[in-house]
Amino acid sequence: MAGPSLRPHVHWAQRHRELYLRVELSDVQNPDITIADNVLHFKAQGHGAKGDNIYEFQIEFLEPVEPKPVCRVTQRQLNITVQKKESNWWERLTKQEKRPLFLAPDFDRWLDESDAEMELKEKEEEKINKMKIESRVPKDPFKHLKKGYLIMYNLVQFLGFSWIFVNMTVRLFILGKSFYDTFHTIGDMMYFCQTLALMEIMNSLIGLVRSPLRPTVVQIFGRNFVLFVVLGSLEEMQSKPVVFFIFYFWSIIELFRYPYYMLSCIGIEWKPLTWLRYTAWIPLYPLGGLAEAVGIVQSIPIFSETGKFSLGLPNPLNVTIQFSFLLQIYLIGLFLGVYINFCHLYKQRKQHLGPKKRKMK
Repeated sequence: MAGPSLRPHVHWAQRHRELYLRVELSDVQNPDITIADNVLHFKAQGHGAKGDNIYEFQIEFLEPVEPKPVCRVTQRQLNITVQKKESNWWERLTKQEKRPLFLAPDFDRWLDESDAEMELKEKEEEKINKMKIESRVPKDPFKHLKKGYLIMYNLVQFLGFSWIFVNMTVRLFILGKSFYDTFHTIGDMMYFCQTLALMEIMNSLIGLVRSPLRPTVVQIFGRNFVLFVVLGSLEEMQSKPVVFFIFYFWSIIELFRYPYYMLSCIGIEWKPLTWLRYTAWIPLYPLGGLAEAVGIVQSIPIFSETGKFSLGLPNPLNVTIQFSFLLQIYLIGLFLGVYINFCHLYKQRKQHLGPKKRKMK
């Protein structure tokens, strides 16, 4: 059972607009802090100079203060901030001239009046300079139009890839359809989404988004090459199971990416979505690249047999450059592109989810 109530050690400091009280109590529980009739009432269970006990005190302020104090509890102490009703410098904290024994200056935060005025002046100058800098920055008359376009673009892409993902999942796992008809049922929507994705390159080129151009180009052109050239031009490839895995991995990644960018346009950050945006790619991106590589490897014999897209050079060279040979070279570029994007996404993940330094107050 707790012993009789005691007074804790309290340290105080002031600025022109605020009062700071530091109560020397650790492991504080159930703090009751109120201001009534310009008197601060404090009562809390905590560990102080007299051990674990109930501590309480009252302070009648020298001049009027706001009735809503701000309290911040740490493991070692409790900090209270009180707003003065009028911005001025007090000669003492309490209405009574004799300072209470439990009250002492907080020399860690103590400033005399001239220092406090200098600090206040510096803050005002900083605020004025910030306003001057902001006034020099020309306002973009198309800001809202650009934001609306980006929101609509990301929304359309999210809906498109959601349709692809849900359709494939339902067909395979609920309706029991096979892998072999993926392209014929999903291909048109994938054509639409990947063609629309070319706008991301334009958005990066004109500075509409801050995404670096190289990773964007690598991903968009890489996907479109696989979709339109490797899969779209060969009917033999369109019935292969690898198409399912290529489309499935592409769609899952975009289920997190486009909503994240859409919410970012309106200044909203949902932490679970941010974590998924910068984490889901770790398994999915290499798996998607592997599926693309398998599709290319399977298409090489078909291109060799049909001679499709092969380039015949005129005399005197009389040489035919097989498209299948170019695909073998492209495989090297594919894995190089996966590495480039992997490094880019890893850097982004460290920026958004890496350890952050704690702010010292």
